[in-house]
Amino acid sequence: MTTICFPEALRRGALVGAVALAGFAAPQAQAEPSHAIAMYGEPALPPDFVSLPYANPDAPKGGRIVQGEVGTFDSLNPHILKGRVPWQLRFLAYESLMGRSYDEPFTLYGLLAESVEVPEDRSWVEFTLRPEARFSDGTPVTVEDVLWSYETLGTKGHPRYHGTWAKIASAEAVDDRTVRFTFNVEDRELPLIMGMRPILKKAQWEGKDFADSGVDEIPITTAPYVIDDFEAGRFVSLKRDPDYWGNDLNFRRGTNNFDEIRMEFYGDAAVHFEAFKAGELNSLRETNAAKWDTQYDFPRVRSGEVVKSEIPHQRPTGMWGFVFNTRNAPFDDWRVREALIHAFNYEFINQTLNGGQAPRITSYFSNSELGMKDGPAEGLVRDLLEPFADDLLPGALEGYALPQGDGSERNRANLRRATGILEEAGWTVQDGTLRNADGEALTFEIVLRQGANEPQQIIDLYVAALERLGIFPTITVVDSAQYKERTTGFDFDMAYFERGMSLSPGNEQYLYWSAEAADQEGSRNWMGMKSPAAEAMIAAILDARSREEFLAATRALDRVLTSGRYVVPIWFNPIARIAHDANLKYPDSLPIYGDWIGFQPDVWWQESQ
Repeated sequence: MTTICFPEALRRGALVGAVALAGFAAPQAQAEPSHAIAMYGEPALPPDFVSLPYANPDAPKGGRIVQGEVGTFDSLNPHILKGRVPWQLRFLAYESLMGRSYDEPFTLYGLLAESVEVPEDRSWVEFTLRPEARFSDGTPVTVEDVLWSYETLGTKGHPRYHGTWAKIASAEAVDDRTVRFTFNVEDRELPLIMGMRPILKKAQWEGKDFADSGVDEIPITTAPYVIDDFEAGRFVSLKRDPDYWGNDLNFRRGTNNFDEIRMEFYGDAAVHFEAFKAGELNSLRETNAAKWDTQYDFPRVRSGEVVKSEIPHQRPTGMWGFVFNTRNAPFDDWRVREALIHAFNYEFINQTLNGGQAPRITSYFSNSELGMKDGPAEGLVRDLLEPFADDLLPGALEGYALPQGDGSERNRANLRRATGILEEAGWTVQDGTLRNADGEALTFEIVLRQGANEPQQIIDLYVAALERLGIFPTITVVDSAQYKERTTGFDFDMAYFERGMSLSPGNEQYLYWSAEAADQEGSRNWMGMKSPAAEAMIAAILDARSREEFLAATRALDRVLTSGRYVVPIWFNPIARIAHDANLKYPDSLPIYGDWIGFQPDVWWQESQ
């Protein structure tokens, strides 16, 4: 039996003590193999389900979908820190042991694995591979491939994989089709996370530097699509593998219908839009409500060749806006951040750019049952937060809400409030410029990516308000490569920030908000926050034994994040707006996540013309 064990130095069960670990030695209840696993409760679908509930099992195969993206790429490996990769490749070109249903908050069904097995306390997990699982070159997927993939990703892959790997006490081949992972911490989400890692072909990477791979190595994977052609920085074409091993799986029925998925890359959003209008693309997502209403009347729409679809969803807003890098002064002072949030004239900017239609993000989990409630914290939420009362910022316990303007361009009341907060923090206007007692000006650099037109438009309006406070920031617009380099190294004071949230937050929250991530280049903790309260709430989410405990812990985390004043929030879209050729179709039954990962192009199809 092959076993990978880890030195004690790697056994970093943060927030879990020796007492919890000792509990793992107790006799375990008998585990049994299952076709699926849910974070809470039971999977919604039985073993013999026909298809995912939001897929059309009778969807025709064929055709192509051509999508565009603003930016460029120089790598085809989405699992390492180096390089810029088309984001879709991570989801379209790879498979994992289990697959996710986006009609449930967090449930996985067998994909490469025919079954999953966990004990009552979830201290380990076993996956049994399907005997028919194959890579695109026809070779079988083996336990050795699985073990190598997990170890390589956990040690040489992107930092997002490292934290989970540190929680593995051992990884072993139980038999020629079964692998077991035993955990060194108490974390009920770990069995699900282990089911979602991409499986790579070990033999392909022998003698090669996995962490340094770019466009010179086209990965051999098990997915329905393979990379057929590409030109670095210009396009990637994925072709459906006719010999795909999983064509008959119920999990795959009605999905992966296109013969080709093509991704075109553009240097500017305006050029991207013109390409769609001209028919070079046949699908485009629009995030601006006013543009959706006023600029989609071009000839292809009027003729009916292009239709406009609106897809509702029930997922959290996440956080979109302008992030403060708290590693740098003056944003290490929460009062300065609070003042600059007051200076952001949301109502006027929304009216100017969106015709006033876009609802504002009010917290990281707003628009869902996971979001914090108005007013003071109560009940279990308060119980979770009170031990950290001395470290929490104002509003976490008492209640916090974003400032509201009167809709006018002057925004006088909020600017007066911002001026007062800045004075409390030691900043006053001297000769037209905001300075501290040492005469140093309050200034900072805003880094934006070239071609990102909407963030640029927002910043232009925002800076005009800041100048009325005596603040004159520098705006630096860089190309995609420089933007990736600077944000990866946290080399900015303020930058445009996007963080989607799911209905099942868990371990990934450490990658977003932990102190460890704050010091790790390439992490998603762009703001550099270090909050014991936030990490304790994440631990409470992972340790929740009931839906009530899970909701309370998530709402408590939402309070810590929102009252931390780390981001100037903008708006969210309660619907997805997709303009597409009329012959591109999607099922009538929509998942609760709406137009999210696993929707387009996964369950779309093209009708014959």
